[in-house]
Amino acid sequence: MTTVLHDRASPTVCVVQPNRNVYSETFIRNHIERLPAHVQMLHSGWFPTRLQDDSRLLPLPLAALNRAERVLPSTLRVLNNLLRRTTLARYLQSNHVEVVLAEYGPTGVSVMDACLYARVPLVVHFHGVDAYHFPMLETYAGEYKRMFAEASAVVAVSRDMEQQLVSLGAPRDRVHYVPYGVDPDIFQGADPASSQPLFVAVGRFVNKKAPHLTILAFEKVLRRVPTARLIMIGDGDLLDSSTQVVRALGISENVEFAGPLIPADVAATMRKARAFVQHSLRATDGDSEGTPLALLEAGACGLPVVSTRHGGIKDVVCEGETGYLVDEADIDSMAEYMIRLAENPSLAASLGRQFQQHVVANFSLNDSIERLWKILQCAIRTKC
Repeated sequence: MTTVLHDRASPTVCVVQPNRNVYSETFIRNHIERLPAHVQMLHSGWFPTRLQDDSRLLPLPLAALNRAERVLPSTLRVLNNLLRRTTLARYLQSNHVEVVLAEYGPTGVSVMDACLYARVPLVVHFHGVDAYHFPMLETYAGEYKRMFAEASAVVAVSRDMEQQLVSLGAPRDRVHYVPYGVDPDIFQGADPASSQPLFVAVGRFVNKKAPHLTILAFEKVLRRVPTARLIMIGDGDLLDSSTQVVRALGISENVEFAGPLIPADVAATMRKARAFVQHSLRATDGDSEGTPLALLEAGACGLPVVSTRHGGIKDVVCEGETGYLVDEADIDSMAEYMIRLAENPSLAASLGRQFQQHVVANFSLNDSIERLWKILQCAIRTKC
């Protein structure tokens, strides 16, 4: 991990996130660790209830009131919101916070009144589910519009998300495209030309990543390339059903479920692989990808990719030059491209080299953090 040094004149940024230490949210951890600022972090819920050291932001009586919010009568709910807003605003003021970075749209909704009260600018960073999930949009539609009007800036991680946020009411001139970035010091060194026909998938086992479709495509690969292997890294609600699919297909010896791994171990696995695979799609509840960070990590390693024309994947993969894309749910085409790479290691190496050059030139972590930092600095300067 790169250590960022701050001088005494560095601005203070408060990063507010709903979760803490979630293995799949490396992108948020990068914001906390890499921004060239004094970073305060609040967490635990759309409205934060804990400080960085896990001590309480809300005093115990207010914390109890906050937990019972859903069952409170309307008068007490109004009082709870007022007390929460005042508590957070005082925290921002007493810690001399100059800008708040809210991770996910509902977080931005929850903290915007406190930011207004404390006269601290707000930047809201969307990531995926918060921009597309139908139930979430139904819940927050009206509040999103008010937040878009009040926030200094809104960050999207894909071109598709950029347009989605505008369609939800965000002013176009306040929406900024900042894709995730990858650290090439960690993710590098794959050699598809000399590797075995090993495919790697990295991501949570959830509907929008459709792990079962990757497995079904891989089963078709095995009919032509019986020595092929698939390693799937991650966990989630669909992990158990995915293992059942593998058993039912009789391919357990060729598929490994590695569980969640730290970035260094993900990189080590990628270095042994022939290609990266991911069959992302729009789930029935609307949930969709932003830009999958694992895709960028694979590219930085030098792996070609077989994936889908979905979300920010289209922004990253140059079809036929750095990998192959198929339509959502087209497992036959996905299998054919996987077979092509399994049978032609020199082709995989050529595509992987081009993908590596593309990712390092356009999706570095340093560049991503720099672009986000410029947005935060502009919010601090304008105080809007």
